[in-house]
Amino acid sequence: MTALLEVCDLKKSFGAVPALVGVTFSVAAGERVALLGPNGAGKTTLIRCLSGLARPDAGEVRLQGRCLSRNGNRLGLGLVPQEIALYLDLTARENLIAFGRCHGLRGRRLQDRVRWALEWTHLNDRADALVGGFSGGMKRRINIACGVLHEPDLLLLDEPTVGVDPQSRERIYMMLECLSAEGTALLLTTHHLDEAESQCGRIVIIDGGQVVASGTLTELIQQTVGTGRQVRLQVENEYVKDVPGWTWDPRGRRFDACVEDVADQLPQLLHRMSTAGYSVTDVEVHAPRLHQVFLHLTGRALRE
Repeated sequence: MTALLEVCDLKKSFGAVPALVGVTFSVAAGERVALLGPNGAGKTTLIRCLSGLARPDAGEVRLQGRCLSRNGNRLGLGLVPQEIALYLDLTARENLIAFGRCHGLRGRRLQDRVRWALEWTHLNDRADALVGGFSGGMKRRINIACGVLHEPDLLLLDEPTVGVDPQSRERIYMMLECLSAEGTALLLTTHHLDEAESQCGRIVIIDGGQVVASGTLTELIQQTVGTGRQVRLQVENEYVKDVPGWTWDPRGRRFDACVEDVADQLPQLLHRMSTAGYSVTDVEVHAPRLHQVFLHLTGRALRE
């Protein structure tokens, strides 16, 4: 696919503390990419460098082949920051008009885009209510709309669903799906790994200010934890003895195993369990998920 955004060896430090140490990746036209990483990995710094809110120390950012400087033309980019960026003492309509004008919209086009945004966010009935009285989910939806009024080719979203309820998350997903259908590329950061799995076709994981993995979920699984299924057996008995092929987990009073072919291997493993005298009360089979990949690449240590 043709690269819409190219990030080439991007570096950024704050004093003696490196935040980005050579980040390189690309986003194709119309693609949805999740940018993941632990706290402090450099995600927000990267978004700020891409949007022009921060200036990288070295490296290049190219949009449709054009090299962007800090003050370069970024009309092809849209930005939705993690913190709500709205005028709380203005109405939803007034916020959209204000942000539309910042993006250079005027006259009929501005009116049409504001009308579209109110319909897209399902906030037509609250168009003339003060944003300060909105729920968190409603503010998030208007916040996203303000970032796309100028119809950017690429939208940068920093934690677009943080702090919202499940219903609001689903509405935001529908909004993003509409943007993708219209050809807008999305680059979003999130701590919701299920969000990255379901909403994005490709995943970029950064840690320590550099890219540690990039690819589809299937590719990342193959490169890291492997494609084997995790099988868990809950047993009625207390632990008595080892069973070949199984590992005892005392915390969950269960046995764990990893199998490549469930249909072929599981019956044999269950037979060994029965022969050993265990009474199985529950069986769970789990395919590898992004959660396992993420921990494999970034570790289990707390990032605070």
